[in-house]
Amino acid sequence: MKVTRALPPFLPLCQRILPVVPVRLASLSLTLLKATALEIAILAGHLLLYPSGIAQERSASAALDSTGTSGTPQLPTRPDPPVVLLHGFIDNRSVFVLLRRSLAQHGRHQVASLNYSPLTCDIRTAAELLGRHIEEICERTGSAQVDIVGHSLGGLIARYYVQRLGGDLRVRTLVTLGTPHSGTRVARLANAHPIARQMRPGSEVIEELSLPAPGCRTQFVSFWSDLDHVMDPLETACIDHPDLLAQNVRVSGIGHLALPVHPAVATGIRQALDTAQQSAADMGAGRTGHPGDATVA
Repeated sequence: MKVTRALPPFLPLCQRILPVVPVRLASLSLTLLKATALEIAILAGHLLLYPSGIAQERSASAALDSTGTSGTPQLPTRPDPPVVLLHGFIDNRSVFVLLRRSLAQHGRHQVASLNYSPLTCDIRTAAELLGRHIEEICERTGSAQVDIVGHSLGGLIARYYVQRLGGDLRVRTLVTLGTPHSGTRVARLANAHPIARQMRPGSEVIEELSLPAPGCRTQFVSFWSDLDHVMDPLETACIDHPDLLAQNVRVSGIGHLALPVHPAVATGIRQALDTAQQSAADMGAGRTGHPGDATVA
């Protein structure tokens, strides 16, 4: 009886993340059922990998030199900025195992991940930590800039660093995956955690990100999914800011957990990084991007 009474408060969150919960399964579309099955499979796999990503990388230099693709054909190392991967809420760097492999196979061997503690209670503090991490990477590699890929909360932390802490000097391109740029109402279901409250619409952090950002030099590419049940509303994962050079890319057929692991999204991320400077030149006059589309089977 105690267990039964404890379940109701968590059902709304479960219904958001795993939409297989609703009673009328027959009414769900085949696409949604496939996406749900994929989310469950990814969650199970990620739970197995999670312990391997709890600790920080051995060292930044080892991280930047490690491809993690032994025995796999790779393209030569490219003269691109290092790529920094930033995970989402209550997660760690293990979520990027497949994306990291994909980047390395296509010549991006300078890839590093940053773990921030699940006890972190402030996006601003996490953004300051990210800034120090990026300075260390730039000093070690001799690169003046980095590219960042952030999943969910990780994208919001990176955007705060770029937009509010002067990080646009260091970040050439910021790619976000299912990031609540305008805040998500689902965060209310986890309101016991201070950093989740900062992801609500109208929070101080969200309001700060809506302030003018004239002259911001970073190019933003935001991937959002039409089946992302952690984003409420779905369009909150799009960047809508008149001062930011931003492109929103719509992904169809996958959910929130699949964004950092799906091969089609990985291809889109590589393309976004490869064409960063050309796209910046094309869109520089208007300081705003045009929505793109990526259909995932």
